[in-house]
Amino acid sequence: MSVVAVPFFMGDPMPGFEVPEPYETLAPALPEADPQHRMGVLYRHLCDRVAKLDNPVVYAGDCVSTMGVLAGLEQKGILPTLIFFDAHGDFNTWETSPSGFIGGMPLAMLSGRGEQTIVEGAGLTPLPPDRVILVDGRNLDPGEDIAVAESGIIHTTVDVLAHSLPPEGPLYVQVDGDVVDPRDMPAMNFPVADGPSLQAVRMAMIHLATTGRVVAFSISSWNPALPGAEVAAAAMLQLAAPFLAEV
Repeated sequence: MSVVAVPFFMGDPMPGFEVPEPYETLAPALPEADPQHRMGVLYRHLCDRVAKLDNPVVYAGDCVSTMGVLAGLEQKGILPTLIFFDAHGDFNTWETSPSGFIGGMPLAMLSGRGEQTIVEGAGLTPLPPDRVILVDGRNLDPGEDIAVAESGIIHTTVDVLAHSLPPEGPLYVQVDGDVVDPRDMPAMNFPVADGPSLQAVRMAMIHLATTGRVVAFSISSWNPALPGAEVAAAAMLQLAAPFLAEV
């Protein structure tokens, strides 16, 4: 396995988050452009790097990076099931989003919904809905909840996933730290109460790792500028540990 740090949040540099050694940093020059085009360029670089690595572990500043990892796997001829841990649905489009925040849209985008600028920039073919599992998306916006329910993606909980077999074939596991209850995972930009404990999510990670079928793992980072960042860094390391054994 190789660890790649992508220290950006919505296309802007985000310094300061801890990454387990040894790792390489991906920090290409990005164009003066809107965030979608900047992230399209950034995650095409991530795509090209992932395509050259075996079982990459990616530490990134946002969930949009998932598209770069998926595109890199596609370059290698791998079509995985994406297991997407997040307190939010990340399934908004411009029509459903109450804020217009791109960080609330990546799961919809990579599924072929909404604006496709970043998808196309990264070189990704959208995933079929039956290849997507949203885990513990407990805070869905009005309209987003309907889109998730009608999409055909699987929407489940950490407890159910941790006690069931994932679909056959390769798996890509993406974890946004806010899936964990904020009492165990501080320093999140968008915390959501009443989530699973750190231990429960950690056991789900161990369960998935033991399948031997995880071809990529990624984490969406905490905010290093917020209180509790050191606690969050240590908690994130616990979640990544099952996939770092061969680093």
